[in-house]
Amino acid sequence: MCAIVVVGAGQAGASLVAKLRALGHAGPITLIGDEPVPPYQRPPLSKKYLLGELPTERLFLRPEAFYAENDIALKLGLPVTGIDTAARRIWLGDEALNYGHLALTTGATPRRLPDAIGGAMAGVHCVRRLSDIDAMAPEFAPGRRVLIVGGGYIGLEAAAVASQRGLKVTLIEAAPRILQRVAAPETADFMRDLHLAQGVRIIEGCGLVRLTGDGRVAGAVLSDGQELVADFVIVGIGINPATALAEAAGLQLENGIATDALGRTSAPNVWAAGDCASFPWDGGRTRLESVQNAIDQAECVAANMLGAEKSYVPLPWFWSDQYDLKLQIAGLNTGYDHVVVRQTEGARSHWYYAGARFLAVDAMNDPRAFMLGKRLLEAGRTPDPALVADPACDLKTLLR
Repeated sequence: MCAIVVVGAGQAGASLVAKLRALGHAGPITLIGDEPVPPYQRPPLSKKYLLGELPTERLFLRPEAFYAENDIALKLGLPVTGIDTAARRIWLGDEALNYGHLALTTGATPRRLPDAIGGAMAGVHCVRRLSDIDAMAPEFAPGRRVLIVGGGYIGLEAAAVASQRGLKVTLIEAAPRILQRVAAPETADFMRDLHLAQGVRIIEGCGLVRLTGDGRVAGAVLSDGQELVADFVIVGIGINPATALAEAAGLQLENGIATDALGRTSAPNVWAAGDCASFPWDGGRTRLESVQNAIDQAECVAANMLGAEKSYVPLPWFWSDQYDLKLQIAGLNTGYDHVVVRQTEGARSHWYYAGARFLAVDAMNDPRAFMLGKRLLEAGRTPDPALVADPACDLKTLLR
């Protein structure tokens, strides 16, 4: 029977092995992770887990017993050190493991500040792994001063948690505004106002020159000459696909591990899915960083390993929880040229268009707008912007 090995025990890896068994694969399955804990959810790390509202065990995607019950060998705390695609073998130090099919679900790594500007000092934290959150949790004492570098969703979520815990929060963003890479000015303005109302100080269009301190961070010098005092720093400046293992094995890379529409890489019987994988879509290539994509793409790859020959067609959606706000996003706004704002009592949504084509929606405490927008995108339909903007219009009519 064909042995399948999956390297990377995050959301994509856990979804892939579970789907293989659900589809009836009876051969050996091995899931390898370099962390010492079973696959877990990442989104709650910077929110409920950091707030102390979620115990570690509730982070786990499945109870550890699930893997034994489904005859899935779970190897934890073991980094894969090499892949021999010709021999169909991987190495974990001195241990060799043969495969019939190999899936790389290695995820991504956080971008860090350069050591030359103080990135390696004590008290400088990233948000990615359980160990990252455990390391920074003791820092969250009321009244302490935290500097957050980066005004994307990770930085804003960290700012919300710190503010809720009673810390003095300053967030800096080198770009002219927060969320510049991922959202329209309308969404950025809404989110900025939300944080300012909670006492967060936001400095935009201003970069970090260096962190200051003797061994441990004590402050920062900004590009406009300001000097800030900080008890600790959280860095949220994005992630990079984890491709070192694939690159060493000679796999083709293109903004991640390059795959075809089925999830196959440039090496025979080697597949990739999740944050680390780029795939053909909408006339180009893309790589999606989301829980939904990790699950859907991994399950598609599992089916294709077993012969389904099914192209992966993403239906992107995302979310972010900050304070009492739930921001839900359907679609991708890449290439938008105008935004339609819909405001109803207690809810707001921003609808992205490229010419006459509907691309995406940002829904702020508006699950109805999110669900209707998502259904319109799945159906390939573009709603009339005038109707979208009319608060008296029942969005359901747009599906007719």
